[in-house]
Amino acid sequence: MHSNKMIQENIIITSTVHNKPITADFRYIPSKEKKPLILFVHGFKGFKDWGVFNLLADGFAQNGFVFVKINLSHNGTTPEQLNDFADLEAFGNNNFTKELDDVKDTIDYLFSASCQIPKDEVNLNSINLMGHSRGGGLVLLKAREEVRIHKVITLAAISDLTKRWPESFLQEWREKGVQYIENKRTNQLMPLYVQLYDDVLNHPDRLSIPKAIKEMKQPLLAFHGTEDETLPVAMAHQIKEWKPDTELVIYEKENHVFGAAHPWQEKTLPNAFKLILMKSERFLKNHE
Repeated sequence: MHSNKMIQENIIITSTVHNKPITADFRYIPSKEKKPLILFVHGFKGFKDWGVFNLLADGFAQNGFVFVKINLSHNGTTPEQLNDFADLEAFGNNNFTKELDDVKDTIDYLFSASCQIPKDEVNLNSINLMGHSRGGGLVLLKAREEVRIHKVITLAAISDLTKRWPESFLQEWREKGVQYIENKRTNQLMPLYVQLYDDVLNHPDRLSIPKAIKEMKQPLLAFHGTEDETLPVAMAHQIKEWKPDTELVIYEKENHVFGAAHPWQEKTLPNAFKLILMKSERFLKNHE
């Protein structure tokens, strides 16, 4: 292990399509060797500094990776308030197309001259995506259309966007133009404008996770817990069915966040996350 101190910086990536910034951070231990990079994408009602994500990032950085996390441009946080949903209007106007654009903008940034990660510290031929929940669905969609992605890791990923909402919910959504989702943690009522659903209907090919999984070329490692209360473990088995070479890891008794919570006060990762870190590192290094 290098005795060098970890470098950690917060950055803002300009979105080329939307006028909202993508806040991000990266960390690595300088070694003058090109290291594989992991780009991490949070889920619905998530953000880059949620719960254990910083500890996870530290773990990867300490083991020879560059770890980059982003806040999707319309996730509701702002550069001034990274841990609060201060911009509910942006949250309501988020959709999958915008999120796919955000991931592309981030990858473009990594290749750009303005990227603050020194070129001699990062291996741009080994850019890997990791996503949790809806972010897991997003990285599966992105991998199919992005040749610069080397491998993909999902944590409790959604396997299909079209079957997410019951018919009665959709009908009411269409009539009102908005549905409010309660955030149990913050007690905020968070708007979802019907444009989110229209986006899925209007881009049936691009936003089909099943199709993306069947067509993606990259190696895939998928984690899921049997007690997932948000996205049933059956979704992980579907992913494996559509892409038989998926490395599927199911954790008994684990929930949607693998035992984590926000805020997370402890100095170490929950057990399932320790295993996720270990297995992910092995997966990324094995397929070089």
